[in-house]
Amino acid sequence: MFFAPRPSSLILLFVPAVVTVGTAASGLWGCTRPSPPDRFTPRAVHHSFADSSAVVRHVALDLTVDFSAGVLHGTATHSLSPAPGARRVVLDTRDLEIEAVTLGPGGIAPAYRLGDEVALLGRPLMIELPPDADEVTVRYRTRPGAAALQFLDAAQTVGRTAPLLFTQSQPILARTWIPCQDNPSVRMTYEAIIRVPPGMLALMSASNPAGVNPDGVYTFTMEQPIPAYLFALAAGDLAFRTTGPCSGVYAEPSFVDTCAWEFADTERMIAAAEKLYGAYRWGRYDLLVLPPSFPYGGMENPRLTFASPTVVAGDRSLVALVAHELAHSWSGNLVTNATWDDFWLNEGFTLYFERRILEEVYGREFSETEAVIGRKELERELMLLGPDSPDTRLKVDTEGRDPDEGSGVIPYEKGYLFLRLIEETVGRARWDGYLRSYFDRHAFQSMTTERFLADLRAGLVRGERWIEDSLRIDAWVYGAGIPSNAPVARSRSLDEPETLAASYALGESTVRPAAVRWTTQQRVHFLRKLPPAMPAALMRRLDAEFRFSESRNADVGFEWFLHVIASRYEPAYAALESYLSRIGRRKFVKPLYEALAETPDGLVRARDLFSRARSGYHPVTAESIEASLHRAAAGR
Repeated sequence: MFFAPRPSSLILLFVPAVVTVGTAASGLWGCTRPSPPDRFTPRAVHHSFADSSAVVRHVALDLTVDFSAGVLHGTATHSLSPAPGARRVVLDTRDLEIEAVTLGPGGIAPAYRLGDEVALLGRPLMIELPPDADEVTVRYRTRPGAAALQFLDAAQTVGRTAPLLFTQSQPILARTWIPCQDNPSVRMTYEAIIRVPPGMLALMSASNPAGVNPDGVYTFTMEQPIPAYLFALAAGDLAFRTTGPCSGVYAEPSFVDTCAWEFADTERMIAAAEKLYGAYRWGRYDLLVLPPSFPYGGMENPRLTFASPTVVAGDRSLVALVAHELAHSWSGNLVTNATWDDFWLNEGFTLYFERRILEEVYGREFSETEAVIGRKELERELMLLGPDSPDTRLKVDTEGRDPDEGSGVIPYEKGYLFLRLIEETVGRARWDGYLRSYFDRHAFQSMTTERFLADLRAGLVRGERWIEDSLRIDAWVYGAGIPSNAPVARSRSLDEPETLAASYALGESTVRPAAVRWTTQQRVHFLRKLPPAMPAALMRRLDAEFRFSESRNADVGFEWFLHVIASRYEPAYAALESYLSRIGRRKFVKPLYEALAETPDGLVRARDLFSRARSGYHPVTAESIEASLHRAAAGR
C-alpha cells in the first residue's frame, strides 16, 4: 500500500457536512423507501462515509442465516454517542437492501436516505436524528454474492454433510453484511442473536459455545470495543476440541482432531506472548479452521482466529500462523491502525511480535529461519514493484484505491525490519520496555503513523541524537525501498538447501538423505534458490526425486508450480490444475494465475482454469484474479 504521507493527528477521520433531510413514511417498520434527495452528500474519507456527528459505540445484531437464498436478514441496532446538536448519523452500506429504520424502543421512523453508489465503498445511509436520540435500528438483508460472505454448499466442505457460511470483513467489507461505521478508527462493542438451521453451530468474534444448540439460536457478546472489520460470523457442521485451559480449535468433525494436534502449542504461545508484552485481554483464544476457499492464511478475529487449512501441514511446520494471529491480539486488535494508510502499524508490529513468540517457544534458529524466508519474499515483491515505487513505503496513500489490493509483503516485512532495527540499535531490554508500555498506554485505541512516531521519539529516542541518526526513521517510514541499515537475519538450517540448489542447477548433485527430512521452510528455500525456468530434464529429475507435484503442502506446491509455469513443464500441468481447484488462499492462487497470464497461450489456459475453479473461491479471491487477468489481456 501505497503513497506518500499525509500527516494527521485525528483519531476520527471524518468530513462533517450540513444536512437537510426529507420526510419518511411513518409506522413501526413503515419507512420502506428512501426519503427524497437532499443537500447532504457525504464525501468518503479513508474509505468511510461516516462523519463525526454521531459515532456508534455498540451494535446489537439479530440475524437469520438463510442458506437457501444465500443471504442474512434481520436488524442491527446502533447505540450512538452524538456530538452536541447532532442532526444525523451516517452508516456505511454496500449492496444491502434497507427495509426500515427506526429510533429507540418506541419504534419512531425517522427520515433517512441512501446516497449515491461509489465504487468499492457502496452507499452512505443517512439517518436524521431528533434531539436526544441515541439509538437507531436498521432492518435489512444482504444480497446474494455479498463480498464479505461465502456460502458453501455441502459438496464444497470437507465433510460434505452440510452447507457452511463464513465472513471476511477486513478491510472494508463489514458494510456488505452489517450497516455500520466501517472505519478502523471507530471502535464499538457488540452483542448478537444468530439464527441458523437446527443442528448447525454458529460462531462469532465474541463469546462462543462449545457445542450445538438444538434450536439453532445462539447469543454472543463482545465486551471489548473493536473496529467493524473485526466483526466475524461462521456457521455450519462444526465441532470443538480443546488445546488448553484458554484455547481450542473448531473445524469440521472429520478434520477437527487433526487441527487440534497441529495447534497443540497454542497455550505455550499465549504464555510467551504475555511474558513479552503483557496480559492477553480477550478472555479465550480459539481458532476456526475453514474449508480451502478461505482467502487468507488467517484472520485475527478477536477470540476466534479464522484459519486456512493450508497451514495444517501435518508436521506443525506452519504454526507461525498461530503466533501471527495471536500477536494481533495486541498489535491490531488492541492498538489499531486508524486508517488503511497506516496498515503497517498492524502488520509490521504483528510480524515482529510473531517472531519473538516463535523464538520464545521454538528457539532463535526457528525464528531466524522465518525471517530469512520473509526477507526473500520482500525482495521478490521489491523486484515486481520497483525499489522506487511509492507502494514500497510504510506510510502509504490508499485514497481512491481498494486497501485490500495493497496488503502485500511490504507492510509486513519492511515493518518487521524497521522494528528489528530499533531493537538492535537500542537493545532488546529498552525496546521491550517501550513496546509493552506502548500497548498498555494505547489499549483499545486507534493509532496513526504520525502519532506513533511522536510517541516513539518521546518515549524511546528521548532526544538522543545517536539513536535518531542510527535509525533514520523518516527514511524507513516515508521513503521507498529498503534503507541500507536494514538488519540481516541468518539461518544455518537453510545452508544445506541453498548449497544443494546450486549444485542441482549445475547438474552436479543427487538427493542427500537429509533432504527427505527437510522442513517446509527448507523445501521452500531450496525451490526459491533454483533458477525460475529450468530445462525439462532437470524439472523431471526434481519431480522424480522430491515428488513436488504430489505434495499436499500448499507452501511447497506454490513455489514448485511457479517453476512449472516458468519452465512450461507440461507433465506437471495437471497437478497445477488440481492445486488451483482445491486451494483458495489468494496468496498462492493469484500469483500463479498471473504467472500463467504472462504468455498468450498461458492467458488462455488461465482463463479456462479460472472459469472452472471460480465457484470454489471466495469473492475476495475471485475478484482479485479476475482483475489481474483483465489487466493481462488489456496489456497484450
